[in-house]
Amino acid sequence: MARFYPGLFVFLWSTGFIGAKYGLPYAEPLSFLLVRYALVMVLMTLVAWLTRARWPVGLRLWCHLAVAGCLIHGVYLGGVFISISQGLPAGIVSLVVGLQPLLTAVLATLFLGETVRGRQWVGLLLGIAGTVMVLSGRAGGAFSFTGMAPVLPALTALLGITLGTLYQKRFCPHFDWRTGAVVQFLAAACVTLPIASVVEGFRIDLTGEFMFALGWLVLVLSVGAISLLNYLIRRGSAVNVASLFYLVPPVTALIAWALFGETLSLISLIGLLVAVTGVALVRRV
Repeated sequence: MARFYPGLFVFLWSTGFIGAKYGLPYAEPLSFLLVRYALVMVLMTLVAWLTRARWPVGLRLWCHLAVAGCLIHGVYLGGVFISISQGLPAGIVSLVVGLQPLLTAVLATLFLGETVRGRQWVGLLLGIAGTVMVLSGRAGGAFSFTGMAPVLPALTALLGITLGTLYQKRFCPHFDWRTGAVVQFLAAACVTLPIASVVEGFRIDLTGEFMFALGWLVLVLSVGAISLLNYLIRRGSAVNVASLFYLVPPVTALIAWALFGETLSLISLIGLLVAVTGVALVRRV
């Protein structure tokens, strides 16, 4: 079954942008995330207790997990949600975050000593080219947006997910995913709470749409997709794992087409094939 995990991860991760689109009109972004973090911590603590999962041993491992959690959850999710709430289209946010594989490849060669072969560099460039092609037909006038305010959180999210996956690969690749999730989301909540208390009023409208989005993001994203991400980081190189993020914008486009009737142009379909080819080149042994 492990051969299907990368594809399943890409699909589940792509639905996160759809969930944000459903839920953010009814809650402030950081307040939304705090509720999400709290529910994940309660759920995973219960799962860990029922399954007698082993908790991290030693202060060093707790600290490493906390740093990775702040970056992967706090910084990444915070940046994505703030950008979407400020009016930047979810597709453009996913495009910005889609730069992660190329940034990861550069940093992995510098700090992790990973070797990136020539065909992998070609694959990385094809991946970003395909991503741009997929979203070019859907972006409309978004690229002419002159204000940088919504773009900066998206760039911050890019740095968060990139540095977070590299940090976890380097310092804490092996841990129990059940108890590790509790530690990581607790750290993300501790970072998010003081910021939210200053910039937000903790407004949440408990509508049906919000509750559905919250449930989906907690169960499918924070439990399912994050568990798969931890598994993939543990089993593969940082560059191979990061290359999967090139497929997120194209898959998001397909989901939006299926759910909302958004059309895919010919250049978007070609871009999807280019992105898939790029990822295949990066991940081929």
